[in-house]
Amino acid sequence: MLVPVKNVAGEQVGEIELSDAVFAAPVNRPLMHQALVRQLANARLGTHDTKERWEVSGGGKKPWRQKGTGRARQGSTRAPQWIGGGTVFGPTPRKYTQSLNKKMQRAALRSALSVKAATGQIVVVDSLAFETPKTKQMVQALSRLGASERSVLMVLAQKNDTIWRSANNLPFVKTLVSGYINVRDLLGHETLLLSQDAVEHIELWLGDDRATDAESAMEAAATVDADTASAPEAEE
Repeated sequence: MLVPVKNVAGEQVGEIELSDAVFAAPVNRPLMHQALVRQLANARLGTHDTKERWEVSGGGKKPWRQKGTGRARQGSTRAPQWIGGGTVFGPTPRKYTQSLNKKMQRAALRSALSVKAATGQIVVVDSLAFETPKTKQMVQALSRLGASERSVLMVLAQKNDTIWRSANNLPFVKTLVSGYINVRDLLGHETLLLSQDAVEHIELWLGDDRATDAESAMEAAATVDADTASAPEAEE
């Protein structure tokens, strides 16, 4: 897949071929949903708490006698039907964290990137650099790149304070380092603005898992051979 490479002025300065293993991978929607639910669940603090009847103050004495008053019998002002009483089955502190293995995480990211590439929502820039942090320059650059009227996820290979501060006041722009891309931000923004070096880093990170497993196996085998060669021979 060939994608034009533009500069900050919006002019095409070349083309880049996106890896089919990352940007044209099979789209697994259930897996993207699972990754999104996991991310949202892990962002929950789980600190909500309500007081049960044994935690509220008061209620040590029976409000009135059991019979003869004409009113319903009551045993304690801590009961849930009383104002200021305890809550029944209310939320208590808990953990909402969910787990997802690395292969599934990478597959979900590849699916999200493939969706953005298939819908033409990826813009590649050769480099983003400003001399001074100015919001006006960022707005002009996004306008030239055709992303001024959309929500933009801007991904760079390394953090640039000038770019970060220039986009900080724009509510529709979010800036990330390529190693921190996630399904929520990819699906939550209309345009994905990538720097050219960020594309290279993403393709290196999210490449084929089979190649990564093969490289890991070769490294492990080489380590074992080196340890075996350096081990002293057993005495007879």
